Amino acid sequence: MRGLVLGLFLLPALVIAILSIRPGGLRAQLRNMRRRLKLALALAGVYLAASTLARLFFAERPAAEWGLVGLAAVLGVIFVVLAQDPEPAAR
Repeated sequence: MRGLVLGLFLLPALVIAILSIRPGGLRAQLRNMRRRLKLALALAGVYLAASTLARLFFAERPAAEWGLVGLAAVLGVIFVVLAQDPEPAAR
């Protein structure tokens, strides 16, 4: 129980400390986190919809399984490409 309570305080403190060190400060890093979370939720929705359709229409076919694996790989690549830090604005 002590480990759980310690983790509840230690993990957020560690995250804030690490994000504060990165260039741009805490506000910019939290903005990037928000953007990445929205992107991850949108891609998860796409995967959930495709998985539901595959289970409904292609229930017994092994191609549905491999199609979902391929879709997950493509969505992962999309996340890696789109979730990069934006270029800093020139001053």
